[in-house]
Amino acid sequence: MLGYDPLEVTKSVEPRVYVERAGTGYRKYFRFRIDRWYGGIVTGDVVGCNMRCKFCWAWYFTWGDINRGDYYTADEVSRKLVSLSESSGYRRARLSGGEPTIGFKHLIEVVGKVISSGLSFVLETNGVLLGLRREYSEQVGRFKGSGIEVRVSVKGTSPEEFYELTGADPRFWYIQIEALKNLVEVGLEPAREVYPAVMLSLSGEDGLRKFSNILQLIHPGLSELVDEEYIILYKHVKELIKKTGLRPRYVVLPDRVPSEMI
Repeated sequence: MLGYDPLEVTKSVEPRVYVERAGTGYRKYFRFRIDRWYGGIVTGDVVGCNMRCKFCWAWYFTWGDINRGDYYTADEVSRKLVSLSESSGYRRARLSGGEPTIGFKHLIEVVGKVISSGLSFVLETNGVLLGLRREYSEQVGRFKGSGIEVRVSVKGTSPEEFYELTGADPRFWYIQIEALKNLVEVGLEPAREVYPAVMLSLSGEDGLRKFSNILQLIHPGLSELVDEEYIILYKHVKELIKKTGLRPRYVVLPDRVPSEMI
């Protein structure tokens, strides 16, 4: 097999970042913060991921050192996010950094508590588990109409790019696409409640056009809102790229991030 299997990585990582004690789930987090993305959002950065992207901005705590961070219950996480919302005035919350769908029971509890507090919730995900496990997509779909946004970050515009960017089995690129299909089929509204992001640092606008054609086959609405992602050359990202040998064609400097990417 060419590349690693993200599902096998999930099985290895999950017990190290999610535990249950006396019926209560605990998920490991690196930090909680207020950030500029989405026009302003409060964020919990989770530890642990099932992919090893060669450009990852969060690699140093998501998989570079999985021993970082502390465990929190869904209750504790939602209270922290709501508190940050009250102090910042931002009405959106998200889990970011690693892969939030690892420890899925915890994720669903957090989403429910945050939305019930009156905030919108952005689920940032690579889509692997949502594509492989339709029941996960069905559970996310239960939040339809209540303030959920699912942003599926697709790694490249083809299986070949996916492998170059992540080192994972190229077949899992199709699993990311399957996640978008599942989420649409369970009732989330394309371009409002579910939408793709795509890493374009290898292919640029040419790749985006091809990717949009693929999205049209799932649902025309998916191509109406595509977040364009380019590698942001933070110092620690430059170190990772050098180490992994990735050769991106298009990058963005940290102090020159286009407004449409924020």
